[in-house]
Parts: sequence; structure tokens; C-alpha cells
Amino acid sequence: MILEVAILNVIPGQEDAFIEAFSKAQRIISKMAGYISHKLKRCVENGSQFILLVEWEKLTDHTEGFRGSKEYQEWKKLLHHFYNPFPTVEHYTDIELGDANSQISYLTSQI
Repeated sequence: MILEVAILNVIPGQEDAFIEAFSKAQRIISKMAGYISHKLKRCVENGSQFILLVEWEKLTDHTEGFRGSKEYQEWKKLLHHFYNPFPTVEHYTDIELGDANSQISYLTSQI
């Protein structure tokens, strides 16, 4: 699973219009191949800043499939004019962490 993370700085005064446009745009992305889920969150300290978190099955579902689609053109029309500056989008993958309980048990047994 890949997590797409975008910090969205919306032009001040355009927040309500952005939220309305996003409510339409989310229908586009949710129908794309490889899409798993998404969340849009608003910053508490800065009401013009949002974070978009989208889960994809694999990186190319976003970078090639979605961005290369005609649906992406509609997404751009709905949303891209709200951003200043244009967002940087990064992708994250899960990492495997050891079992914390077994590590604690190991450390305790060494004391």
C-alpha cells in the first residue's frame, strides 16, 4: 500500500469554495483503479491549509494511472486553481517494525 500525502495551501478566502469543489472531486478519485481510500483534513492552526491523504494499492496507480487519465483533467479543473503555492505530493510506504512486546520482554530479561 502507498500513502500519497499532499499539503494543500488554499488561497485565503477560498476555503469554502475549495471544500465544495473537493466534495465533487473526491467522486472522481474514488473510482480510479488502485484507489483504496482518502481523507481530507483541515489544519487547526491555519484554516487555509489542508492535508490530503490517499491510499493506493501501488505507486503507479497514482503517478501513471490517475495522473495520466482523462479523469485527472477534470480533477485539475476543479481543484488546482485554489492552491498557492502548488502542493508538493509525496508518497510513503509502510515499514515493518519488530514486535514491541517481545523487545520489551527481551530487555526485561537482561536486567
